[in-house]
Amino acid sequence: MLSNKAKYGLKALIHLAGAQGVSLAANIAQDNNIPRKFLDAILLELTKAGILSSKKGKGGGYQLARPADAITCGQIIRILDGPLAPIACASRTAYRPCTDCGDVEACAIRDVMLDVRDAMALILDKTSIATMRARGLRAA
Repeated sequence: MLSNKAKYGLKALIHLAGAQGVSLAANIAQDNNIPRKFLDAILLELTKAGILSSKKGKGGGYQLARPADAITCGQIIRILDGPLAPIACASRTAYRPCTDCGDVEACAIRDVMLDVRDAMALILDKTSIATMRARGLRAA
C-alpha cells in the first residue's frame, strides 16, 4: 500500500510541475491539504535525493531539479517508501531471504510476488510526474 509520505510527495511534485519558478512549502501544503511539518520532512528528503532544489531567503522555495518528464513515480516511491516489492525476497534492491523458506527458487509465493513487483515497476517506472499532472488536469 502506498504510504501517506509517498502520496504527499507525489502530490507536492505534481504541484511543482505546474508552478512557475519556486513555490513555498506553506503554499504547497495548503493547496494540497498536506500537513506542513510532514511536508517539510518530505521536501527535505526529495532535495537530498536530487529531485528538488531549494532556495533560502526572500524569493526562496522549492522547484523541480530536473524536468517533470524525467522524474518517475517509481523513483519517488523508492526514495520515500523503499523497495516496490511486496515481500523482501522479491526485492531487486533490498533482497532478503525469508527465514521460513527452505528453497527460495522453488517458492511459489516468491514467484508470484516477483510478478507483482515487476508489474508495479513497469507502470510506476514509465509514469512521469508530467504524465500524472496531465492526467489530473484532464480529470478536472
